[in-house]
Amino acid sequence: MQDTERAPMHEISDFLDAGDAKNAAAALAELHPSDIADLLEQADEDRRELLIALLRPQFDAEILAYLSIDLRDEVVERLEPKALAAAVAELDTDDAVDVIQDLDEEAQKSILSNLPPQARALVEEGLTYPEYSAGRLMGRQFVSVPEFWTVGGLLDYLRAAATTDDSDLPEQFYDIFVVDPMHRVVGSVPLSRVLRARRGVKLVDILHEDIHRIAVTMDQEEVARLFRNYGLVSAPVVDKGGRLVGVITVDDVVDVIEEEAEADLLAMGGVGEDDLYRAVLSTARSRFRWLAFNVVTALISATVINQFTGTIAQVVALAALMPIVASMGGNAGTQALTVAVRALATKELTTANAARVIGKEVLVGLLNGTALACIVGGITFLWFGHSLIGLVIAGAMVINLICAGLFGGLIPFLLDRMKIDPAVASGVFLTMVTDVVGFLSFLGLATLILL
Repeated sequence: MQDTERAPMHEISDFLDAGDAKNAAAALAELHPSDIADLLEQADEDRRELLIALLRPQFDAEILAYLSIDLRDEVVERLEPKALAAAVAELDTDDAVDVIQDLDEEAQKSILSNLPPQARALVEEGLTYPEYSAGRLMGRQFVSVPEFWTVGGLLDYLRAAATTDDSDLPEQFYDIFVVDPMHRVVGSVPLSRVLRARRGVKLVDILHEDIHRIAVTMDQEEVARLFRNYGLVSAPVVDKGGRLVGVITVDDVVDVIEEEAEADLLAMGGVGEDDLYRAVLSTARSRFRWLAFNVVTALISATVINQFTGTIAQVVALAALMPIVASMGGNAGTQALTVAVRALATKELTTANAARVIGKEVLVGLLNGTALACIVGGITFLWFGHSLIGLVIAGAMVINLICAGLFGGLIPFLLDRMKIDPAVASGVFLTMVTDVVGFLSFLGLATLILL
């Protein structure tokens, strides 16, 4: 079946190839900003310049929100500051902050200086909050009403505000926040409950008092955890005095979850989000530090092997079997590490249950190690016809998988306690441990049993 949503994107490529700028611009106007961002990311430099030229007259700033950081800077450089500022001013405050915060300082100043005063004040205030905090994430458009209002009064207010050109009502909202005279949140009333209630009912009689107030400085990962744990659709953001200053909605949280998952995945591989678009030398330089650190850990493993050169020289079969022990330990450790890193991110692994969780991984390593030891030991005996070699590799397999389970759970936990991102640093330390333990146990047992 043809993908009807992608068809205009293919048409634009055909129009550009034919030099038909008019039809290409018309097809671009039909696309969602996300699809336009995809086009810009997939295009080579020359075609990207053509696309930006077509978009420039009526540029939609929402496109920037879907672009990678590197490309975002490139697109901004090719747009007129006034036109770009006008487009950014049309965005919700949280989206405008999200777009501007990742630009370089010069681009930020250029856009901010051309924003209308009110929009500029809101964006600048948003940028004062810590990066990755609720303050950066929240929207400034929300519906808050006094405690003494009735359902009828609220409905009349919403209808009147909807017909006003300068209305502050958000395009989409899910909850009405009821506030006291100090603008502190008393509770919230879902729109569904408002629509079912009679006009004369007071809002204080139907509000939810048990709401989750989010501190403006709360980390966005913690915000995402709250939304997931309590099935929230929206939540109020409050300042130190408990006053309502913004709202976070579930669509913002979905973006956070995706960003955090992507960041952890890239960090575990030692690469950056913008590696796909960076210059070759810049990409090589950023990856070199990670690879250089891996060289150090590899040298430690090589040092262990070097201590047993005499054993390997006398029993040559050991050289063929060594990688099996290290590889199986690494794979088993990665399984335990993945579970631990995820549990830390979701706050399921804590000091209270760490011993139980890590102990379970050790037992899993023991069981899997024993099962694999029987299999690999039997294969080794059939392969080399030497029962003691089979016994050596079986013993080493059990030892290494136990250590893999132990350190796969322990390393992320310890790094987290030390305020080091376990997703970034755990993998390289675990690889070093499983390699060293694997080689040491295998070659050590071989020295004791075979010689």
